Amino acid sequence: MKLGIYADLVYRRERDEVSTDRAFILFATALAEHVDELVLFGRLHPQPGRAAYVIPRGVRFVALPHYSSVKDLRSVLGAVRGSVRTFREELRALDVVWLFGPYPLSLLLAVTALRSRTRVYLGVRQHFPQYIAHRLPSRRWRWAVWVARAFELVWRLLARRAPAVVVGDELAQRYPRGTLATGFSLIRESDIVDEDAAVDRPWTGEILTVGRLDSEKNPLLLPEIIARLREEDDQWRLVVVGQGPLEGALRARAEKLGVARAIELRGYVSNGPELWALYRAASVFLHVSLTEGLPQVLWESAAAGTPIVATDVGGVSAALGGGEWGLVARPRDADAIVTALQRVRDDASLRADLVRAGLAQAHRETTDVQIERIFRFFSSSST
Repeated sequence: MKLGIYADLVYRRERDEVSTDRAFILFATALAEHVDELVLFGRLHPQPGRAAYVIPRGVRFVALPHYSSVKDLRSVLGAVRGSVRTFREELRALDVVWLFGPYPLSLLLAVTALRSRTRVYLGVRQHFPQYIAHRLPSRRWRWAVWVARAFELVWRLLARRAPAVVVGDELAQRYPRGTLATGFSLIRESDIVDEDAAVDRPWTGEILTVGRLDSEKNPLLLPEIIARLREEDDQWRLVVVGQGPLEGALRARAEKLGVARAIELRGYVSNGPELWALYRAASVFLHVSLTEGLPQVLWESAAAGTPIVATDVGGVSAALGGGEWGLVARPRDADAIVTALQRVRDDASLRADLVRAGLAQAHRETTDVQIERIFRFFSSSST
């Protein structure tokens, strides 16, 4: 099988290396072990450079015209013609394409592939209208949410002809029967820690959170949570991994609430040994997002033997087994989140149960397991 993948990622080229700053590419390129050829389509940044994740040798990259953002409508329209032309030419050498959307270009590429009678699979990693709603630059852009809903509707209609692979059970329910609900885990079996060592890990009060500092991730709630926790126990501290437009506001909020010294902003840490070490050093992992499909950080935390507290959005609660391997709390509810964190601290038996169940789930959701699941789906839906 010769497989082509398009996701809305920006790539950079430096000499003979192509790279991107999105960890999802680690999952995508792992598929190369299972196909005759893997081809990645993506926007190539006009300026040379090197990002965190380098495409391995043996994976072919096809550059599409660059546009800076879907908000730059003129730039998007200008890139469409060249992208479709390049994609159409490459289809001749491909057996299957897997297209992630519903982005404007994804829709056009899907139609192009279907017309050429190439086998098409759709990919969905997030609730697109919610994602757009939380990223609007101002109220004047509210129309963009309606456009996103229209794109999603068309994508769901396309899923009647092209089978879809969707992140999480909750999001998959929006798509036709026969859709595969799964995730895109970045953990390998060798990344999963020893159960006894994880259960015996001493409590330090260190909370870890990992994610972009964007509005949909709700990072400005974090200082309030730490402030409330430290009113009762000043052992609590928070390590924040990630960067984004709200970093300055997060620092200012922490200063205002008097918890700046209890919050460490580590910035961006690429997926790998340094990030694994942070997971394993934490006493509890916290995820306070307002919208999600199925965040890969849950599996990363589970593989590290670190208990989880997360907000009940998207497919999070279902993924956590309704509380079996992680506690859930209402989004935006600092009191509920604080109570959940204190439960994890105070109940050693609960903490051990969460660690054991999380490790068992991590073994069931490694990169290799999920890839095998996806290829079984590809095989079954092609007959």
